[in-house]
Amino acid sequence: MKEKKTGRALGMQWFTTGVSTTLVLILLGVVIFFMMFANRLSDSVKENFTVTVLMSIRADEADVAEFEAMFDLMPYTNKVEYISKEQALGEQIDAMGVDPSEFLGANPFSASFELKLNREYAVSDSITKIVTELKQYKEIEDVIYQKDLVDKVNDNLRRIGYVLLTLAVLLSLVSFSLIRSTVRLSVYSSRYVIRAMELVGAEWSFIRRPFMLRSAILGLLSGLCADLFLLLGMTMLLHFDATLTEYIRPNMMVTVGLVIPFFGLLLTLYCTYFSVNKCLQMKTAELY
Repeated sequence: MKEKKTGRALGMQWFTTGVSTTLVLILLGVVIFFMMFANRLSDSVKENFTVTVLMSIRADEADVAEFEAMFDLMPYTNKVEYISKEQALGEQIDAMGVDPSEFLGANPFSASFELKLNREYAVSDSITKIVTELKQYKEIEDVIYQKDLVDKVNDNLRRIGYVLLTLAVLLSLVSFSLIRSTVRLSVYSSRYVIRAMELVGAEWSFIRRPFMLRSAILGLLSGLCADLFLLLGMTMLLHFDATLTEYIRPNMMVTVGLVIPFFGLLLTLYCTYFSVNKCLQMKTAELY
């Protein structure tokens, strides 16, 4: 009867450890997910920075075609949109409700290109070099971009990245501390069994083996349970706002799904190894 109670107590102790580990891994998964989400959102914002290239009035259709082909080949270009003089005039009429060509006698607008940049080039230093290079062409009248907006957005994105990184590091430390404490308590509750095995001549590696195996199973199951809750949360999030599919990609879910069980396995094995060693090094008086 006493052995049944002891076995039940040990099982409950390991169950509590599993639940605690799962909750910690869920929190860690949420932080990892938001870091990846913020990174994707940052890339999307940067890829929407626009550099407007105003063509000279002297530029003909051949020049326009040549520059369009050149922009398509440039490494900094993500998307190129050509806006003709007539299209620019039409957009201005729609915006103002007045046709400037009626009182000016001619279309005052020139043709232009709107360049969407790749995220690697969406910083002021890179854009400045691009602008300087493009202004050397006589067919180009001017190159315009919102420098203050680019600087402000990049600064804000950098701050958000630092905050999320700090949060991830702090949560990782807290996760390690919590899981170590729960695993240590579980192992400590088996200290008499460990000492009995040691007294009959069992080697430390043999004594550690069942605890390591149990911890490996516990870590993997906790990670998989955490994955299940995280997947459910992501699915509900996409159900409420379908536009988030632009930022929440399948590869993000796969990454989180692989990292969390691996982290749970690694952490529980590490904590169990040192917890068992500590029990093995305890003196007899410290067992009571």
